[in-house]
Amino acid sequence: MDSAQATDTDHAAADAGADQGPPLTPAPPSLGTRVRSAARWSLVNTVVMRLGNFATGIVLARFFLGPAAWGVYGIAQTVLLVLLSANELGVGLAIVRWDGDARRFAPTVLTLSTISSCLLYLAVFAAAPTVAGLLGSPDASGVLRVLCVCVVLDGLSQVPAGFLTREFAQGRRMIIDAVNFVLSTGVTLFLAVSGWGAMSFAWGSVAGNVAALIGCCLAAPGTLRFGWDPEQARALLRFGLPLAGASLLALGVVNVDTMVVGSTLGKVALGFYVLAFNMSGWPVRVVSEAARRVSFAGFSRLVGDPRALSDGFSRALGVLVTGTVPLCVLLAVLSGPVVHLIYGTEWLPAATALPWLMVLGLIRIGCELAYDCLVALGQRRSLLLAQGLWLAALIPVLVVAARSHGIVGVSVGHVLVAGGLVVPVFLVALHRGGISVGSIVRACSWPFLGGAVMAAVILVLQRWIGDSRPALLALGTTGLLGYAVCVLPSRRFLQGRLARHRRSR
Repeated sequence: MDSAQATDTDHAAADAGADQGPPLTPAPPSLGTRVRSAARWSLVNTVVMRLGNFATGIVLARFFLGPAAWGVYGIAQTVLLVLLSANELGVGLAIVRWDGDARRFAPTVLTLSTISSCLLYLAVFAAAPTVAGLLGSPDASGVLRVLCVCVVLDGLSQVPAGFLTREFAQGRRMIIDAVNFVLSTGVTLFLAVSGWGAMSFAWGSVAGNVAALIGCCLAAPGTLRFGWDPEQARALLRFGLPLAGASLLALGVVNVDTMVVGSTLGKVALGFYVLAFNMSGWPVRVVSEAARRVSFAGFSRLVGDPRALSDGFSRALGVLVTGTVPLCVLLAVLSGPVVHLIYGTEWLPAATALPWLMVLGLIRIGCELAYDCLVALGQRRSLLLAQGLWLAALIPVLVVAARSHGIVGVSVGHVLVAGGLVVPVFLVALHRGGISVGSIVRACSWPFLGGAVMAAVILVLQRWIGDSRPALLALGTTGLLGYAVCVLPSRRFLQGRLARHRRSR
């Protein structure tokens, strides 16, 4: 509401007098205000949780679990993530995306997601020994059976969690995630100290997901209600199945490398690769996950205004890339010293794959944001095509690369397929949705220039001052200063877009 409208409303209320009833209810916050508030909460939540997970991982890797145990856990986690991408058949997104009263069809969504997740878990329980053996880690069978209980818990939480996302209630979500983290971390550490190995991760995850389910139900009361409407179910499946297929392909893209490394190189090499991949995901998880908790809901509200959607996507991409590039450059250029400093000498083989995986992490951030935008635009066929091409090209490339160059070859193969094939496909799909390639280039140009300057500064200085702990601090600080100078002009670009968006509302 602008100032003129507010003034007129105040005068009207005053003229009406006390006999006309209670004062007018203040207008609800605008969409932009709600999105910005949710984004801030989501960023704080993600940063805090990831720092906690980061610290926990360091303790476990340095003192309790070796590469083999990480490899076992990596296999089980890979299977879990693939299952989570399809366990509710994509219908959970209808809670966020569909217009109207979501509570009307929520019981049918809950029934569908619960049935599908329970069936998936039964299939995994029966096939766990075979799956673990095919992936080169027979020890992962028991871990897989326990960890995949999270599939059922996730199916039950789809509706209450969807309402929190729909309402941009990221403050409440942060409290839920904090309880999840404290409980899962406490259980994991206790069991790891007691000698449970990779199984400690599994039971910790189950305990945390139980807490998250209870928290979501308390934060969104009345949403855990089962029901069934055949007509709604058919409409939900028509909406959700293509998205579930695209999500399954997307998770296959992210996790097929784990399967290839495990079955080709063994669980010790897989442990090194999983550690490197997790490190490359730090910027993705801290920055991208915070944005994705609000991006889909925000893009969905802007679909009716192509100009606002294009403006919102370009600005979101610019903010994400600007915040992520320096983290990626630091971990890529200083991979060896950072791995040695954080995890110890035993884990140094992981550093060989990390630079390439950091490039992949940066590409993933852009692709994930594009994915959310295309879902909001309803371009499900384009998503299926993009993810299908990505996975089809990736599998043979990674198999050949693993056999010839180990985990480094797998990392390079990932980057070649993603940058050479997938990025152009997403650019074409976005262009068809009204988002020009030029706006995307403008959003990324200053951060990429700053990243190149930052890498050059660090590499030159490293030759002179080495890579001791004080030197690492000096290298990182100097590189970040160089990056900040380079990206400073992009402030006008981002703020200009924000101002235009406010004027257009």
